[in-house]
Amino acid sequence: MIALLLTIFLALTFTGLQVFEYIEATFKISDGIYGSTFFMATGFHGFHVIVGTIFLTVCYFRLAKNHFTKNHHFGFEAAAWY
Repeated sequence: MIALLLTIFLALTFTGLQVFEYIEATFKISDGIYGSTFFMATGFHGFHVIVGTIFLTVCYFRLAKNHFTKNHHFGFEAAAWY
């Protein structure tokens, strides 16, 4: 559970740093190919991280309530693969 909580913390840290990077960027999405490529690539990755963070947070609360067993843990496995 500690490792899962650490993973969630690191994902939230990454998301926060990405938001900070967006705020501090000296260019905009409309500034040309670099801006649009940068914001599209990092935006899709950031969205992927946010969805994964939500999946893992749900898994954390399910794990705390003993919803997973040795034979029944596909939800956690799917979140980890995502």
